[in-house]
Amino acid sequence: MDRRQFLTLPAKRQQTAAQAETTGFRTDSGITEYTGEFGTAQAVHLLKRTMFGSTPADVAWAKGLGMDAAVDALIDTVTTVTTQPLNTYGEDEAGIAPGETWVNSAPLPEDNDTDRKRWASYKAWWLKIMIDQSRSIQEKMVLFWHNHFATEMDMINDARYVYKHNVMLRSNATGNFKALTKAVTLDPAMLKYLNGYLNGKESPDENYGRELHELFTVGKGPESAYTEEDVRTTATVLTGYRINPITMESYFESTQHVIENKEFSSFYNNAKITGKTGAQGATELDDLLNIIFAQPEVSKFICRKLYRFFVYYLIDDAVEQNVILPLAQIFRDSKFDLKPVLKALFKSEHFFDPLNMSALIKSPIEFAVGMVREFGVEFPTDYMAAHESLDDIRRHCASMLQDIGDPPQVAGWEAYRQAPQYHEIWINTDTLPKRNVMSDSIISTGGFGGVKIDPLAFTEKLSDPSNPVTLIQDVLDLLYRIELSDNSKARLKNNILLSGQNPDSDYYWTDAWNEWKSNPNAANRAIVESRLQTLYKYLMNLSEYQLA
Repeated sequence: MDRRQFLTLPAKRQQTAAQAETTGFRTDSGITEYTGEFGTAQAVHLLKRTMFGSTPADVAWAKGLGMDAAVDALIDTVTTVTTQPLNTYGEDEAGIAPGETWVNSAPLPEDNDTDRKRWASYKAWWLKIMIDQSRSIQEKMVLFWHNHFATEMDMINDARYVYKHNVMLRSNATGNFKALTKAVTLDPAMLKYLNGYLNGKESPDENYGRELHELFTVGKGPESAYTEEDVRTTATVLTGYRINPITMESYFESTQHVIENKEFSSFYNNAKITGKTGAQGATELDDLLNIIFAQPEVSKFICRKLYRFFVYYLIDDAVEQNVILPLAQIFRDSKFDLKPVLKALFKSEHFFDPLNMSALIKSPIEFAVGMVREFGVEFPTDYMAAHESLDDIRRHCASMLQDIGDPPQVAGWEAYRQAPQYHEIWINTDTLPKRNVMSDSIISTGGFGGVKIDPLAFTEKLSDPSNPVTLIQDVLDLLYRIELSDNSKARLKNNILLSGQNPDSDYYWTDAWNEWKSNPNAANRAIVESRLQTLYKYLMNLSEYQLA
């Protein structure tokens, strides 16, 4: 189904955008600050939800800071991205040489082969940004906003605009939501995607106006009562915005703006915007956002989306009262700054409630990027070889239902919003085997897409690799969010690391590890490496590895 077909299905749209039905009380915990133990389990939980995976160094860092300081650092840290997508495809109609960036190139004719080739370059670049992320929520928030303010490359048909859109989302990722909404409204990629650049006084286009209310601000929940007339009125406010293909900036064309007064429904307190002429017409956008953001439903709608993305998919009566409403009040009090809300959420007793740990199925991107980061997979230094590896991973994620840059529709990926399955949509008889294929390959000698896990390098980062009991516990603490039974851990040790030796013969593994460390020849390496490959392959094939 394409975007235009999707826009013609109001019944389905109402279902997918609505607040989840309440189901009683799953847990009574709220946003009171968490004061319990902040050990490995809590640190890994925090890191896996705010970042893509958690390395041994990440866990040590978080535990060393403590919960309060770790959350502050994760929310406050902003890292400047210094790389740009490169020409990884050869001939370029704009004259961009291989290895050079195309993000500031001259405009290309629409529907040309060069722009389509740039799509893979852009997506591989973005995937590498996720892999190389700092200890910050920044990249998770970029993905969150990409799903919220969804755009599709094959509808925009200008990779330069898409790159600028990504940069804009990143620069506003943990900033002010109202400012971000304005930036998105004026963004060339969004203007192209939802026909805003065609919106004029002769025939106001309602596409973006509808999404601004339904998907981006007040939502379609039970307390959201904007009207069709509000959508039409919004379309007139937004008439006149155009795109300069040379500068890749939007501008306001006052001759295409509807200058009549605009009035909104009782849902928006019958607010009015006085029509303005000339350049002043552009200020009506600020008037519009002031009207929308005065509606309390905005804060509740966004807090629900943050909750489902970062904590748990179901919002019941207790969560609505104890978590969503208090967070929404913080959001309004901060004039829609995101950091106070994020800090309150990630420091809360509710976030660290055991019922909210190991409770979300990883998205394909979380699965792939988290695995690469946690195991410290290294990529080629040659830009073409690196691109090919990244593109292989990205295309495999797309085959598992998550293609960054191209969500399936304007409402984003179904797993983040579609009741009652939500995150369960990520796993089916087609996608689960594909996850196993990727993890099996990347831990094997041949690797996946030209890259592979070095099991020895990873294991050396653990606290005591020569002790098989400690090694297995360290690995489980890092990779799993559910504790295995003692019997299960004993079987892993005895059947894999000890190769079926006497269960009390821990020295078998200890001697093999120490022998390799003291004399790292091929034979000694093969003994420990083969067992570690078997161990990690087995652990990544179990269902527990799919949970964050």
